[in-house]
Amino acid sequence: MTASSPDARLPLGFKRHLRAEVVPGEATYLLSPQGVTAMEGRLVEVLAPLLDGTRSLDRILDEAGDAMSALDAGRVLGRLARANLVGYRRPSADEAAHAYWDMVGQDGAETALAATRVEVVTAGRVDAAAARAACRESGLAVPDPDDPAGSGDADFSLVLCDDYLNPELERINAERLAAGRPWLLASPGTAQPWVGPVFRPAEGACWSCLAHRLRGQRRSELPLQRARGLAGPLARPVASLPAGRAVGLHTAVLAAVKWLAGMRSPGDDAVLTLDTVRMESRHHQVVRRPQCPDCGDPALVAARVTAPVIPRQRAKAGSAGGGHRALDPAEMLRRHEHLVSPVSGVVEEIRRNTRLPEAVNCYHSGRNLAIRGDSLPGLRHGLRSLSGGKGTTELDARVGALCEAVERYSATRQGDEPTVQDTYRALGDRAVHPNDCQLFSARQFAERERWNTASSPFSHVPRPLEADRPVSWTPVWSLTSGRHRLLPTAMLYFGANAGHLADGLWADSNGNAAGSSLEDAIVQGFLELVERDAVALWWYNRTRQPAVDLDAFDEPCLARLREAYATMGRTFWVLDLTSDFGVPVMAAVSRRTDQPAEELAFGFGAHFDPRLALRRAVTEMGQLLPPSPGPGGTGYGLADRDLISWWTGATVANQPYLVPDPGERGRTPRDWGYRPRADLRDDVLAAEEMVRARGMELLVLDQTRPDVAIPVVKVIVPGMRPFWARYAPGRLFDVPVRLGRLTRPTDYGELNPVPLFV
Repeated sequence: MTASSPDARLPLGFKRHLRAEVVPGEATYLLSPQGVTAMEGRLVEVLAPLLDGTRSLDRILDEAGDAMSALDAGRVLGRLARANLVGYRRPSADEAAHAYWDMVGQDGAETALAATRVEVVTAGRVDAAAARAACRESGLAVPDPDDPAGSGDADFSLVLCDDYLNPELERINAERLAAGRPWLLASPGTAQPWVGPVFRPAEGACWSCLAHRLRGQRRSELPLQRARGLAGPLARPVASLPAGRAVGLHTAVLAAVKWLAGMRSPGDDAVLTLDTVRMESRHHQVVRRPQCPDCGDPALVAARVTAPVIPRQRAKAGSAGGGHRALDPAEMLRRHEHLVSPVSGVVEEIRRNTRLPEAVNCYHSGRNLAIRGDSLPGLRHGLRSLSGGKGTTELDARVGALCEAVERYSATRQGDEPTVQDTYRALGDRAVHPNDCQLFSARQFAERERWNTASSPFSHVPRPLEADRPVSWTPVWSLTSGRHRLLPTAMLYFGANAGHLADGLWADSNGNAAGSSLEDAIVQGFLELVERDAVALWWYNRTRQPAVDLDAFDEPCLARLREAYATMGRTFWVLDLTSDFGVPVMAAVSRRTDQPAEELAFGFGAHFDPRLALRRAVTEMGQLLPPSPGPGGTGYGLADRDLISWWTGATVANQPYLVPDPGERGRTPRDWGYRPRADLRDDVLAAEEMVRARGMELLVLDQTRPDVAIPVVKVIVPGMRPFWARYAPGRLFDVPVRLGRLTRPTDYGELNPVPLFV
C-alpha cells in the first residue's frame, strides 16, 4: 500500500463491515458482525479515526504527521492491509452488500456479478417472474425471457423446480452437461425448501447422480407410480406460507450469488434443506457416482463383476463386538456416515428401536430391499421388513445397521450389471442350475399352488426353470475352481427389473454381506450360509440340541441382557446347532413367562470364534422380538399370518426342539477348540477348504458399488440350505444322520410343518 499505487487517490479506510472504537490508553476495538477484535498501541489509536473511508492515503499520512512519521504510519497501515482490515474504497451503490463482500474476503464481487449472465429456468409449478426479480435485486444480470439469444449466452443457470425428480430435469441436466455450463438447482416453494447443489460439469456430481439416490429413498411411491403408469412422481399439494416461499427463493438466489462471486464451500456440493415447520436446516452431501451413465463410466460395475475375485492379505483390526474386521467400528462409521441421509444417502436414517430396553442394542436403517416390495403388502410384510443392525454396544449396532442397508442397496439391480442372455442347456457346465441353490423338491414343485396359497412369501414355490427358456445370466467367481460360473441375474440382484415371480427367479439375501474389506465381506457371507444351513438342519428335522452353557462363556453382555429380558417378562437360553462344518452355530431362544401366549422368538449366529457366534445369536434375537400387540394380544402391525400364528400359538411344550436336550451337557468354549487367525485372507482360505472338502463349490459375486465403496458380496455354495422351506434331497436329510442326531433320514411328511419365517 503505497502513494504510487493506482488506487492511491481512492479513499482508504477500514473494511466496510468493520467499525472502529478507540478507548484511549487501552485499545482500539474493531466491531463486526462476526465479533470484536482489540488492537493495542498508540499509533493505531491515532490512525483509527482517520480510517473512516473519507480520506486518501496522502491525506491520512498528512493528518497523522504530528503524531508519527510517514514511515511509521506506513508500517501500521501495511500490517492492517495484510490482515485484510483496511483497503481502498470504491464507490458502491449498495454499501451493505459491499460490506458483506468485504467480510467474506471477496474483493470485486459486485463487478464479477454484474458481468455474469444468469438464466432462470423453471421445471414445474414455479413463479419464474419472481425468481428473475429476486436475482436482479441481488445484482445478477438476468436476460429478458423474451430475448431468444439471452439464454444461449448465459454463463450460469438457476433452475427452480417443484420436485427434484421432475422429469424435465433430465433434459435440463443433459443440455448443461453438453454445454459445460454450471447450474444451481432449487425447489423453493414447499414447506421444506431445497437449495443446491451447484452442478459443475466434469468437476462433480450431476443431477442424474442425485436423482439415482432420491429414487432409492422414495421407493414407497413406486406402487402408486406403477398403478398410474407414470415415469416420475405424482404432483403433491403445495403446502407453504408466503414467507417460507420467500425464504426458499432468496436462499437459492443467495447461493447462486455467493458461488458466482467466487465463494467456495463444502455446501456447494450439498442439498440444503430448510424445514420451515421446525425451523431447522441440514446439508445433505451429494457425491458423484463414478458409474453414472451421464457423467461417469457406466462400464465400471461390469468390469468389477467380470474380474476374478482374489482375496488379499488383510490384517484383522480386532475381535470386539460381533466379528473380526479390517477396520474397527468407529473408523468404519467415520468413513461412511456420509451415506446416511434421507435426501442424498444410500441409507435414509439410522435410528434406535426405542421399544426395546436400553441393554438391547438394535437400530433400524430403512426398508429392507431384499423383501419384494412392489406393492403395499410387500412393504408391510414380516419381521425383516426393515434393515437393521444389532450388537453388544450401541456403536456395533449402528455400524451393523449401516452395513446391512448398504448391503441391500448394493445388491439391488441398477441396470449396469453384466448379463448374458441364453438358455441353461446352451450354456453347458458354465451355468449353475437355479434349483441347485433354491433346493425345492419335486413334490414342492408339483404342489406349488397349495404352497403359494397357504404360506407366506418366504415359502413361495416357483415354476421350475425350463432348460430351453432364455434368461439373463451373470458371472460369479468360483474360489474353489478359479473360473467364472453363471447364475440367473434375477437370483443375484433384488428389484422388479431383475425378474418376475412367475418365472421363479428372484433374489434372496442368503449369503449377502457387507464388510470393511472384500475379504471381510466374503467371510461374513460364508458364515451366514453356514448359519442358515445349520438352522435348516435343526428346524425342519426338529432335532433336540445341546444347550450352550452361558455361565461358562463369562460374557458381561449376557447378564445385562438377562436383566433386560426379565423387565419384558421374558427369559432366554441358547442352543448349539453346529453342523458338519464345525463352525460354531448357535440359536438363542426367548419366551414370555408372564402370559399364556409365549411369543417365542429366536436369533441365530455363526462365527469361527464361539464367543462371537454367541454374541451374534443373542443380539439378533433382540432384532426379532415381536412388536407389542394391541388390546387382547392382537394387532402386531404385520401381515404375515404364519408369524402371528407362531407368536400366539407356539409354546415350548408343543415345540420341544426349541428347548435344550436334557440328555446332553451344556457346551462351553473349549468344545470348539477355536484357534484365532490374524489375517482375514486366512479365514477365506479356511472357508474355501471346508467347502472343497465337502465336494461343493464356493462362489462369490462382487456387488460393490463404486459410489458407495463399502465392499459387498454375495456368497453362494450350491447345495447348502437356506433356512426357508426347501425340501430337495441332500444335506437336509443326510447330514443329521451322519452327525448321529437321527438314525434315518426324516420322511417328507415328518418335516416341521412350520416353515421358518425370518
